[in-house]
Amino acid sequence: MRVPRIHPRHAAVLLLVLLSSCGGGGSPSAPATTPTANPTPTPTPPSTATADLVITVVGNIGGMSFSPAAATVKVGQTVAWRNSDTDIHTATEDGGRFNTGTIVRGATSAPIAMTVAGSMPYHCAFHPGMVGTLTVTQ
Repeated sequence: MRVPRIHPRHAAVLLLVLLSSCGGGGSPSAPATTPTANPTPTPTPPSTATADLVITVVGNIGGMSFSPAAATVKVGQTVAWRNSDTDIHTATEDGGRFNTGTIVRGATSAPIAMTVAGSMPYHCAFHPGMVGTLTVTQ
């Protein structure tokens, strides 16, 4: 049986959450502050909607990449990302125009409608060297 890998950043957040939830005795304490991260570590629920284009997140099994790495859609079409890797990932546009949120293993992000034309480089927020480009045409 293969044990899933946990990214060190995720392990640190999990440890912090576990430690903050371990209270002692009956005396109230100040609420623990939760570190904020971009994107939030809340997993994206599997999408039941279909998209005009589905880009596969191949991550570790594909040299930390998206497939296709460069894709083209038209304004008004939708794009979703399917995580076929063992790690969690995101598709986060460099300029902030879109962000799938965390996509867990085997899940597909909700379709995102492309409303403006242009070249949109994006990356995985957990693996910044993992990049792709989405070109939206008229």
